Amino acid sequence: MADTVLVTGGTGFLGGWCVASLLERGYDVRTTVRDLAREGNVREAVAAAGAEADSRLSVLAADLTSDAGWPEAVAGCRYVLHVASPFPPVQPKDPDELIVPARDGALRVLRAALDAGAERVVMTSSIAAIRANRPSSEAAPYTEADWTDGNDASRTPYVRSKALAERAAWDHARAAGAHDRLATVNPGAIIGPALNDDHSYSLQAIERLLDGTPAAPKLGFTFVDVRDVADLHIRAMTAEAAGGERFIAADEWRWLPEVAAILHERLGDAARKVPRRTAPNFMIRAMALFDGGIRSVVGDLGKRSWFSSEKARTASSPSPWRTQLLRSSDCANGALSALARAMTSSALAPDCRPAYR
Repeated sequence: MADTVLVTGGTGFLGGWCVASLLERGYDVRTTVRDLAREGNVREAVAAAGAEADSRLSVLAADLTSDAGWPEAVAGCRYVLHVASPFPPVQPKDPDELIVPARDGALRVLRAALDAGAERVVMTSSIAAIRANRPSSEAAPYTEADWTDGNDASRTPYVRSKALAERAAWDHARAAGAHDRLATVNPGAIIGPALNDDHSYSLQAIERLLDGTPAAPKLGFTFVDVRDVADLHIRAMTAEAAGGERFIAADEWRWLPEVAAILHERLGDAARKVPRRTAPNFMIRAMALFDGGIRSVVGDLGKRSWFSSEKARTASSPSPWRTQLLRSSDCANGALSALARAMTSSALAPDCRPAYR
């Protein structure tokens, strides 16, 4: 009899790929949505990823802001992947509008899973929870030992929510004597084929380029393929050595002007609106005076960060992790173009798709 895995947020970008990957590996999968009217969207996304969305996939209603539905959702599940997290279209003026549901939602799922006897809970966090109050460099990159100060009011609500939600989860797991039953994955900016129009925070910068923003700001991201992140979640779910550990999932650093050039090269006429100019920093700072969304990232203009994914690649026992986090530039470019094609034409591309093992 196949093990059952709960994936929260099956309609999301990463959640959809987690569901599809689990089904391809033979698991029974249960996923949660806020509204059961979206069950069809989940099944369509799974089919778009190339998986069979048959009777092994069930969809239940549960909301991160309510206790209702979670005992039923986790019942009988050997593993839980908590991928869902609230993200508003704009950063709220009151940080608690984002921090409270992210933190309380994570605790709600974790408590229910541990109470139901789940063997392992893997929670999606972010490198936003990693960036400590220290500079990074190629010689001294950020590692899983680094933590963002979630109480630092100068940080954006999104960054604070990621740090505080993950901290709360670890604190609860330790207090419950279940530290080894939790693992977290901290991805960078997730790219790759989009399965539907539920585009996450990581995709918004690409969307703006495709929509024809006048010039690309000198902002950079450490990108990682969504299929590799889903793969890492599943390996963290089953590897004994992964219990009680954090895993950074980060690959290539790219500046947005570089991303724009890749899109032009790969997409041709479909990238006709993508800017070819780099926006001067002074222009972005001026725009930030009137735009809260821009204001939230202006402090990162021109700043490069380094992250190490060495632990995710090697910290398995008895054999090394086989996630394909180290990719060639061509594969990273392929993931970007696959994402863009999915956004512009709903066409999926198999560029450098890792084999499911």
